[in-house]
Amino acid sequence: MTRLFDLLPAFYRVKDARIAQSQVLLTPAEQAILQNYQNFTARPLTAAEQQRFDQLRAKAARGPLESLLMLVEEQLAVLAVDLDQLYDDQFIETCAPWVIPYIGDLIGYQPVNGIAPAVASPRAEVAHTISFRRRKGTALAMEQLARDATGWGAHAVEFFQVLAATQYMNHLRPHNHYAPDVRRWKTGLYMDGGFDKTAHTVDVRRIATGRGRYNVQNVGIFLWSLSSYSLTQSPATPVAGSMQCFRFSPLGLDMPLFNNPVSQGTDISVPAGPANVPAPLRRRVLCDDLQNGAGAVYYGEGNSLALYARGQLLNAYQIQVSNLSGPDGSWINVPPAGSLYTAAIDPELGRIALAADSASPPPGLTASFFYGFNADMGGGEYPRQATFIVPNQPLPFPDPANAARALQDVLNDALSQAAGSGAVAVEITNSGAYAATSLTVDLPAGFTLELRAADGSLPTLIMTGEIAVSGGASSTFAINGVVVRAAVHAPAVRPDGTPNQLSLALTHCTLVLNAANASVVLEPSGVRLAVSKSILGGLRVGALATASLADCIVDATSRTAVAYSALDNSSAGGPLTLTGCTVVGKIHATVLNLMSNSIVWAALGTGDTFQSPLWTDRRQAGCVRFSYLPPLPLTPLPFECVEQGQGTPQPLFFSQRYGDPGYMKLLTATADAVRLGADDGSEMGAFHFVMAPLRETDLRVRLQEYTPVGLETGIIYQN
Repeated sequence: MTRLFDLLPAFYRVKDARIAQSQVLLTPAEQAILQNYQNFTARPLTAAEQQRFDQLRAKAARGPLESLLMLVEEQLAVLAVDLDQLYDDQFIETCAPWVIPYIGDLIGYQPVNGIAPAVASPRAEVAHTISFRRRKGTALAMEQLARDATGWGAHAVEFFQVLAATQYMNHLRPHNHYAPDVRRWKTGLYMDGGFDKTAHTVDVRRIATGRGRYNVQNVGIFLWSLSSYSLTQSPATPVAGSMQCFRFSPLGLDMPLFNNPVSQGTDISVPAGPANVPAPLRRRVLCDDLQNGAGAVYYGEGNSLALYARGQLLNAYQIQVSNLSGPDGSWINVPPAGSLYTAAIDPELGRIALAADSASPPPGLTASFFYGFNADMGGGEYPRQATFIVPNQPLPFPDPANAARALQDVLNDALSQAAGSGAVAVEITNSGAYAATSLTVDLPAGFTLELRAADGSLPTLIMTGEIAVSGGASSTFAINGVVVRAAVHAPAVRPDGTPNQLSLALTHCTLVLNAANASVVLEPSGVRLAVSKSILGGLRVGALATASLADCIVDATSRTAVAYSALDNSSAGGPLTLTGCTVVGKIHATVLNLMSNSIVWAALGTGDTFQSPLWTDRRQAGCVRFSYLPPLPLTPLPFECVEQGQGTPQPLFFSQRYGDPGYMKLLTATADAVRLGADDGSEMGAFHFVMAPLRETDLRVRLQEYTPVGLETGIIYQN
């Protein structure tokens, strides 16, 4: 761009240059710096030094008129930028952030909490409003609003489509029979759900209250709030005492398989079907799907389920879907010897049965499948890389150079690097199950060792012993993304007899619940335990140690069992912090530093030595706020808490059995004092960070605007 000074007649430019030559325009300090740069020959100037040198030379050669016009140019540039921004502010794609609310108000946009990723950006939401207005009142628009506002699987149903009514001759619906076709299995399987096609009589109750459904003016928004989580190439777990029977769960638990939802794309053009939502995989659905062979929707590599024998994918026609219920040792419908099928699968129980064949041992089985859960917690193949604490190149396990090496050997290799590095990670690179007797880790002072699952993996460590961890001052042992069937034990002293001064961090882990033994035992004084997004059993923490838990489930397997105490299961454990946690079992701590947005589901047993299910020795210190408490708690004065008592609200859980998809998830029927009782209006407990009530509020705000006049919507949870 041509400068203003260059547009002046040459006479004025020359005169201005003579004035610059006849006067000293630099300060003494600037003159000294310029002289030093001119005489400096020891090395080339750095980029910053060269820039400063050029600025001083230009200033020394610039006259007063040129300097004045430079100031005028700067102000003209500011004015030009402001004019350009005024034009850009007319469009939502380019406007300044402060303009977004004004454009939104201009078109009637209603702001929401923005919990789900699709509605997290107000700019994008305002931009989408115009496109949604073009489809306002249609079922597809409402379905997409539900999916985007909540981040969950959604399906919108206009209930007048499934009303049992006399046919109107100008609008015949030959598919809408008054009596269902009982010859088709889908009729009963999807009845009273989001994909129900049978005709219903009129329900005069209002759908907005959650009681009515089938009426002319009603539109149902069905939501699948659980998510499907993958487990890839995981070894099937053999059932004790049987050569034929296996379970999908690495821990040997019965658990229903879920389907991997098929994406509908950014813009929904076709209503959701059973394959588009995260739902339990039914026997009849999978059986029907396997008959399609290579064209199967649910079975096959990259789909919801794949079964491998000796590393090879079993053909869909080699698999039979059966009801394999029954106690271990006497499952029903196990394939007999000589069966046409290699394996039978029960997706509703998560069981596998191989055909009986005494001539050869059963092949090694692995499976890729999906299971249901409520949130990214306890480990999984979901993204976790942001939580890694050691950025260095990790040591892989299994060792690519020697697959037979045990995990203890790889941990010892990491410890041998202590002299050259202050932090090392050992990374388990797949979703396998690994057996070991025990693990022992002793860290030098100031050293950090992280045992983690690679991003996209969920390994399981099955041990008969424990993980014993110790270390010197300022040492840290971290576990990330691993399921461990063993206790983590920090003894009072290290193997050399010196005090154990380790810090322990657990992130996205599951320490398998055990009613008899605690999952974490901390003996040393001063040791610190930090846990986040994890599922644990009981904790035994010395009185001079500290524990801090955020977004965790602590399950002692019974309300009357001990969830937190000292080593003797009775005395007060060290200072405790609970933020967004669900604790099943009694707590006895020296002090509750902070308890916020949490649920303590506990009770005293017969002949109990605890004075209260929630008991702190120092009640003049600490803070208890926005939490659900057991009856008669001995804590600091609670603030905005709900205390269990006769006639008072209480949490209602889908399931308290670990392994169930709805484990520790609150039912929507839970009283608002608990379900909306957190400090931000969300639910109390471990799934507070999911913000489920706020997602539902966002949806209700959106539906108010896009529901056709005269119609009424209702939200119906399918899981």
